Amino acid sequence: MRKFIITVNGKSYEVEVEELSTQTASAVAQPTPVVTAAQTSQPAAQPASQAAAAPKQEKAAEQKQASQPIPSGAELVKAPMPGTILDVKVNVGDEVKRGQVLLILEAMKMENEIMAPRDGKVVSIQVSKGASVNTDDVLVALQ
Repeated sequence: MRKFIITVNGKSYEVEVEELSTQTASAVAQPTPVVTAAQTSQPAAQPASQAAAAPKQEKAAEQKQASQPIPSGAELVKAPMPGTILDVKVNVGDEVKRGQVLLILEAMKMENEIMAPRDGKVVSIQVSKGASVNTDDVLVALQ
């Protein structure tokens, strides 16, 4: 009987292997996980810190949106794709014309101009420079 420690997908297993001859048949041993101190402390610490950071980011995003309410009846300009806001070209209260650039969205290493769909007044800006956005996130509200 020989013992080996085999690592599969970052998890170590202690395996016993029995050499078989043509005349002997034996049962296959079940692998048992081998847990070392380094393996238990590192993976547990990383997900916990990531899990703690995620709710904080969600709360910050909710607070940010709550601080700038969107008036009823306003037309929403949404992100057409995920990306990062490089620049916000307008301010709240600005009058904009159809086709005027509202902000610059970087997606896939390309700068995309997000334009006003119609003439109107900017009543709310929901993003800031450097913010990451997903598809259909509200960027600007026009009235």
